Amino acid sequence: MQLISAVDATRCPLCGQANQCALEEKRVSAVPQPPCWCTQVNFDSKLLSTIAKEARGKACICPVCAKTKNA
Repeated sequence: MQLISAVDATRCPLCGQANQCALEEKRVSAVPQPPCWCTQVNFDSKLLSTIAKEARGKACICPVCAKTKNA
């Protein structure tokens, strides 16, 4: 039997901290949000490749990881 681990879309897949994703907040709360901070950042493909396959496209990187690991 294979265990399936759920990806928490509110947590950074790199560090586990809150990712502050406005898109996810809107989905959960149904309250309109301003554009997410991540839409203003260019993520390096090397950084994105460090995300576990099961979390890719499902959980945003947090601002701290984006700043410190995307440099």
